[in-house]
Amino acid sequence: CQRAHPALPEPPIHQPWLLPLSVPRYGVLLPPAGMVLSLWGPSVPMGCPCSPSCMTPFCSTQVGLLQGAHLITCRNATRPFWSAREPQCMAACGGAIRNATVGRVVSPGFPGNYSNNLTCHWLLEAPVGHRLHLHFEKVSLAEDDDRLIIRNGNNVEAPPVYDSYEVEYLPIEGLLSTGRHFFVELTTDSSGAAAGMALRYEAFEQGHCYEPFVKYGNFTTSDPRYPVGTTVEFSCHPGYTLEQGSTIIECVDPSDPQWNETEPACRAVCSGELMDTAGVVLSPNWPEAYGKGQDCIWGLHVEEDKRVMLDIRVLRLGAGDVLTFYDGDDLTARILGQYTGARGRFKLFASSADVTIQFQSDPGAGVFAYRQGFVIHFSEVPRNDTCPELPDIANGWKTASQPELLHGTVVTFHCYPGFELAGADLLMCHWDLTWSGDLPSCERVTTCRDPGDAEHSRRVVSSPKFPVGSTVRFVCDKGYVLAGAGLLTCHDRASGGPKWSDPPAYEPCHNPGVPAGGRQSPERRLYPAGSTLRFSCTAGRALLGEGNLRCLPGHPSRWSGSPPICKAASYDEFYSNRNLDAVPSETALEGTNVAIAIFLPVLVLALLIGGVYLYFSKLQGKPALQLPLSGSHPYDHITVESAFDNPTYETGETREYEVSI
Repeated sequence: CQRAHPALPEPPIHQPWLLPLSVPRYGVLLPPAGMVLSLWGPSVPMGCPCSPSCMTPFCSTQVGLLQGAHLITCRNATRPFWSAREPQCMAACGGAIRNATVGRVVSPGFPGNYSNNLTCHWLLEAPVGHRLHLHFEKVSLAEDDDRLIIRNGNNVEAPPVYDSYEVEYLPIEGLLSTGRHFFVELTTDSSGAAAGMALRYEAFEQGHCYEPFVKYGNFTTSDPRYPVGTTVEFSCHPGYTLEQGSTIIECVDPSDPQWNETEPACRAVCSGELMDTAGVVLSPNWPEAYGKGQDCIWGLHVEEDKRVMLDIRVLRLGAGDVLTFYDGDDLTARILGQYTGARGRFKLFASSADVTIQFQSDPGAGVFAYRQGFVIHFSEVPRNDTCPELPDIANGWKTASQPELLHGTVVTFHCYPGFELAGADLLMCHWDLTWSGDLPSCERVTTCRDPGDAEHSRRVVSSPKFPVGSTVRFVCDKGYVLAGAGLLTCHDRASGGPKWSDPPAYEPCHNPGVPAGGRQSPERRLYPAGSTLRFSCTAGRALLGEGNLRCLPGHPSRWSGSPPICKAASYDEFYSNRNLDAVPSETALEGTNVAIAIFLPVLVLALLIGGVYLYFSKLQGKPALQLPLSGSHPYDHITVESAFDNPTYETGETREYEVSI
């Protein structure tokens, strides 16, 4: 145990009364008044009895109710364990705190809501010769008739120095008692509830200033007893900004010692510019809930030759709230990520030295919960454009698509004989310079591969997974004789892994013959099971059928299809395709198909017209065909009158007349 000091870290606010199970050697969790447990002391040895006590972080034992075991023991075992679960200390509704030095008073259920129909009274009594200072950490009361009264005395008749009915705003500087006592009274009605209150108190000597306090911050002092003339300088935790007060205050006035300025406050603000190698960005008002309709922008800047790494440790947003990260110094940059709702811890890497964070909360959202928001830690990391080097894998090797592990590089993993890959065989370098998955491994093969089935047979298997030592027996159907080993055994071969003692032998395929005008590759009499035979045609011939045949394993083995034929190509095809070994059969028939498609409709149309013509000729009784070789002149019916009374023109021996018809 060490004497209480303001530099000691404060326990988490969500468990204000519970001390950690770590005590000095052979100690118990019952330190005397004014002492606190060292949070960095040695752990409890095996078998050491520990008696947890319900107390404030500063060892006041009258303000909590212990729920759970009052005594738990560290059991001696291979892995030491506690005999029972850690108890929970709940805030009581009222109580008397004698010889109060420093501590907190909270409403029942804090930071959750208090209950209805409460009437709680707390009496705070400082040591003799001391006064009390009361600091308001939080006061949140439901409307209607819920009320908080603080009286400057030791009973309900003492004059009030704070009444939530009368005062709209909390006094930033807190409250000072004129004597040794404060009396706190909290009453709630039958409807509505809120988070309640959290008050911090400390005792100070007459003729001295009280010990300053700044939530979410620290301070340094020139004299820890705070006599007149003492100066105190404040600073905030990362992510918080100093507001509503002076950074440095001084204890003045020997007749009535007091601070010359109000203590400042540290708050998580909306928006800001952070230029440092590392820092923290908090949602507005963290850890309290952020407000509605907020639009906050933070700019993060590190050294130009570095890039920003974001560690998002807490992310709990409402359904209509959005948190966006931009890879640059404004909102037009590429989006690194955009998130809403809740998510576990994750990291983001920017490509440059600047990142912009934008947070927008829904203006129409409901009431937010405590610790709803986000906590983002950022730091500068080396600026490069490559993913980290991947280590070699045991019993295998890796190959990369390019020497530099740039964005888009693919690394392929392989295993030595006798080993098989566990995990992804390909990893890709993503745009954020992280690999697409975890590193795979090569594990020793402990089973043989499935030997397959033999046609017209059945098999008897000793183990379905074919481990080393298992057997497979082949039994032929009636009328068939087994060719090859009938019993296979899986043996372990250190170099190449497990293999069968005698793999099944399949009959070869016989040469199917060479088509006229064609060639084979390769050309042999027998072809092993699984081999491929290729066909081609000589110049001027087209290949009809499959160009490749495969010898399918079996008893007997057979070809995958019938051999093709080589057909003579046309004159034009020969010269247009003389450099090709084979011509598809569809090309040879294409011209014939086109001619037929054109000729047939024309022929049908001609026959139809001829039939119609013959029908009408017979119906009118006229010859089917009449040529205009004889008949009257087409102008015989015209009457012609000639008048020769027109003037006569004579030109030598020739006469010309003008005739009217």
